[in-house]
Amino acid sequence: KKPCPLCPEEKFKACYSHKLHRHLQNLHWKVSVEFEGYRMCICHLPCRPVKPNLVGDQTFSKMGAHYHCIICSATIMRRTDMIGHINRHVNKGETESRFITVPPPKSSHEVLKESATDVQVLPNYSTPHKTDSYFNPKMKLNRQLIFCALAVLAEGRKPIECLDAFGATGIMGLQWAKHLRSSVKVTINDCNENSVTMIQENCHLNKMKVKLNTKEEDNDEAMGDGEENTDTIEVTKMDANVIMHLRSFDFIHLDPFGTSVNYLDSAFRNVRNLGIVSLTSTDISSLYAKAQHVALRHYGCNIVRTEYYKELAARIVIAAVTRAAARCNKGIEVLLAVALEHFVLVVVRVLRGPSPADESANKIRYLIHCQWCEERIFQKEGNMVEENPYQQLPCDCHGSMPGKTAVVLGPLWSGALFNTGFLRRMLFEAVQYGLDEAQPLLKTLVCEAECTTFKHFSTHSPCDENKQEECGVYIKTPNTSAESYLVHGKRKSEEVIRSAAKRQKSESSAEHPAFYYNIHRHSIKGMNMPKLNKFLNYLSEAGYRVSRTHFDPMGVRTNAPLAQFKTILMKYSTPTYTGGQAEGPVHLAEDVQAGEQVQAVADSKAEDAEFVEDNKSGVAAAMFTADYPTHCAAD
Repeated sequence: KKPCPLCPEEKFKACYSHKLHRHLQNLHWKVSVEFEGYRMCICHLPCRPVKPNLVGDQTFSKMGAHYHCIICSATIMRRTDMIGHINRHVNKGETESRFITVPPPKSSHEVLKESATDVQVLPNYSTPHKTDSYFNPKMKLNRQLIFCALAVLAEGRKPIECLDAFGATGIMGLQWAKHLRSSVKVTINDCNENSVTMIQENCHLNKMKVKLNTKEEDNDEAMGDGEENTDTIEVTKMDANVIMHLRSFDFIHLDPFGTSVNYLDSAFRNVRNLGIVSLTSTDISSLYAKAQHVALRHYGCNIVRTEYYKELAARIVIAAVTRAAARCNKGIEVLLAVALEHFVLVVVRVLRGPSPADESANKIRYLIHCQWCEERIFQKEGNMVEENPYQQLPCDCHGSMPGKTAVVLGPLWSGALFNTGFLRRMLFEAVQYGLDEAQPLLKTLVCEAECTTFKHFSTHSPCDENKQEECGVYIKTPNTSAESYLVHGKRKSEEVIRSAAKRQKSESSAEHPAFYYNIHRHSIKGMNMPKLNKFLNYLSEAGYRVSRTHFDPMGVRTNAPLAQFKTILMKYSTPTYTGGQAEGPVHLAEDVQAGEQVQAVADSKAEDAEFVEDNKSGVAAAMFTADYPTHCAAD
């Protein structure tokens, strides 16, 4: 244990080094005054006498916090007065220190390691308001997903220019350059000078060459040819909007504090054709409908809290991205949309031209949400006003309930949230680079994109497969060489995009259903639900498309209407106790309700008996006594 050298013992007792570093960083270092490489930290020792305060008969004398001037012997209390005092010394030409005899010790940094990349961080690195170099260990999964997306893009273009617009510690850009090497040209940007210094130190720590560029005029220096620029990381100190306006990139990642809508126009202004823009939004309080007025102010979207609020958040962000791209005469293709506890990640591919922009803008619609049964449906296309918008909902709550039962949400993105081919290639890259945390999520996303429960994946190289299912990337046959990738900016690529768009229209019916249902939210009181995997099989046997979803661990993505969803759920649920089913009515179809009443009567007459219900008639099929094994199945 060590005491603080700038505080008295009665104010701060001796403690361990990690706590002492945190105390020095927050109390002394944050309010220090810098002069010629030295910092004058605030001092709490009894160095400066303070006039006593007379309160009645008692006299109180307390010592105030103060600064020591390194040029003269003055002690000054306020920080602004200390800065003015130093400036007066500089104006007089007095810059030599009289009291410094040894060079100041370097501040100690903690070294963290992630994905074979070392980064130095300051104390309180996980608190953005207390440190300049913010590093969040909980966002490791987010960084792995972005790396997989960049690795897939790097297979089609070599080398590609990628930008990490908000570098902080530079961990993401370092991982790109360290693993992909000559396939990428990495640019790490940050507007904070301390963060830029930290990024340079982390580059040297990982044995990477650094090219510093802090001038806005030198925007084309790092784009030349040569071996020197291949393994060099360019570090820039600019505003994110400025660097995206000045230069063109193939891959742009935005990860600001909070919302990213302020940077979308700049991102889509100069991004190259068929490039990728990924953005991480951490303003989950507004996106998850906890601060609805903030969502209306930032995204221009009206939302309420629903059971599918995470998918609603992803569609809100994609709608904002679509509008920003359309303003630049560009369309988008959504490759990936993930909404987890701490962030919402959206990865889109940019399709240049007014036609893709119009097609993307037409997919922004309003959503009609029933507040009684939580049924939902997108509004039909067209500008004509309907007399009764409630007719679009599959439910009849408006006719049976008093007042207004539905609310209009949006505007939202109504298209697909995933690209199956791109996700499979991301899964292959995750296996190849050993990203264990991203692999389970990517497998779930592939199942969700195909809306199936099939979970057997092949991890062979996707180069042997036909890539016609991916709209807007390239069309590749099994015998196609690497030279057949699209070259952006040529007529051939535009023709391929048009043909792929036509093919996408014909395959639009195979898209995954919008939104999902929570099986616990729609369960019946007094009934035991079936296991989730068994319930998925029941829905599949009924002829509906079904899959699990990463948005909700107990969510079911299906194209079945809510009424049929509840009917099948009730059909395969078992009563919690026998007496309750004979008294408590269940709101279901008549045939299912009659079958359940027959089952309750049969269970009350015979012990250990089991009832099998016919799916078509709802009549008892067989009765087994306790002498025979109880094996039963439903049609």
